[in-house]
Amino acid sequence: MSTAPTPTPTVDELEAQERRLTLPRFTYEDAWALGSLLVQLAREREAPVAIDIHRGGQQLFHAALPGSTPDNDAWIARKRRVVERYGCSSYLVGSRFRAKGTTFEDSSRLDPDRYAAHGGAFPVRVEGAGVIGTVTVSGLPQLADHALVVEALERFSSP
Repeated sequence: MSTAPTPTPTVDELEAQERRLTLPRFTYEDAWALGSLLVQLAREREAPVAIDIHRGGQQLFHAALPGSTPDNDAWIARKRRVVERYGCSSYLVGSRFRAKGTTFEDSSRLDPDRYAAHGGAFPVRVEGAGVIGTVTVSGLPQLADHALVVEALERFSSP
C-alpha cells in the first residue's frame, strides 16, 4: 500500500475537483465499472476498505475487501448522508467547517451517529441532472478515502 502523503486540498481545490468530476451520465453499468475500478485500485494497494455506490435510494454496488469490518459500513452510511444532505463531498463539508474555525460535529446540529463529515463519500453529479448518487469508501484515513474515490472517478471519466 502506498504511504506517500497526500497534500491536504483547500476548499477551493475541493470545489474545483467536484466541478471537474461531473459525468455525462451514470447507468447501472457505469456503477459496476466504477465500483470494479475502485476494488482493483484498493486490491493493488492492499487497502482494507468497503466500497459503496448509491443512486437515489438504491445501492448499486457494494464490496468489502479483506481487513474491512462492519464498522466501515456504518461509516459509509454516515458519510453518504452528508453528501445527500449537502450535495457535495463529505470531505468538502468537513473542510468548510474547519475553514470557519469550527467542526462539523460542533456546529452542524446534526446527529453524529447518523452524519459524518469525514472524507470518503463523493457525489455522483451528472450534467443537467445534478447530484444523483454517491460513491463512498471507508477504511483508510479520511483524506486517503477521499483521494481513492477521486482517483477512481478521474480514471473512470477519462476517455
